[in-house]
Amino acid sequence: MRRTSTSRTRRSGYAVVLLALSVIGTLYTAVAGPSAATEEPASSQSMAIEEGRDFYLSGCSTCHGLDLTGGAGGPSLIGVGASSVIFQVESGRMPLSAGFQQAPRKDVRYTREQIDALAAYIQSNGGGLTLPEGDLTDGDLQLGGALFRTNCASCHNFAGSGGALTYGKYAPELEQASPRVIYSAMQSGPESMPRYGDNQLTELEKKSIVRYVRYISESEDVGGAGLGRYGPLTEGLVIWVVGITVLVLMTLWIGARA
Repeated sequence: MRRTSTSRTRRSGYAVVLLALSVIGTLYTAVAGPSAATEEPASSQSMAIEEGRDFYLSGCSTCHGLDLTGGAGGPSLIGVGASSVIFQVESGRMPLSAGFQQAPRKDVRYTREQIDALAAYIQSNGGGLTLPEGDLTDGDLQLGGALFRTNCASCHNFAGSGGALTYGKYAPELEQASPRVIYSAMQSGPESMPRYGDNQLTELEKKSIVRYVRYISESEDVGGAGLGRYGPLTEGLVIWVVGITVLVLMTLWIGARA
């Protein structure tokens, strides 16, 4: 009887120990699991920010200062947000090689990953606007066309071919602009362009405009020669030059025969 009682006591002790270990393991998984899951993205974000800081110091700090507060001709970048960085750098406008009335589009100096790292570093200093997640062309094409003609065509031309502005500035043509550049331009309002917040144009409306701009940039000219898509100006010029030339030649021919 004593041996049986001792055996039962031992088995009960083992069961209690196993139960305690299971409870402790469950509690540890519940508490430590989420923190471990979020630790890796946080670490990746920190690495991106650190990498972006290196790009900033080597390519931007000469003008914008070592601490982003501005310097030799460059404004402060604190609080401008990642969206402004994506527009300026992904379009090749920055780094700026020389002083211009308006920063021209150039060949892009950085890869997309490097641009995102630089944008993450700027975003970590004062915050600001960022691009939304997902496909930036996931909008309504018809709505985008109506919004573009209402808000953008007066400067960029109805076909996105660009146009002249005042004081030596201009609205650039949009054929080479990527969806990220188009969307971030509406967010940040570079140069003479107005800034469209979500109260003026919702996220869906901005995506619709992006889709429309990419559509007119990539579509073919079904009516023949596009003539730069500048509308009646180039068409009238061609008609005038060709028509006058033909009339002069006909006059000379008639005079020679007479």
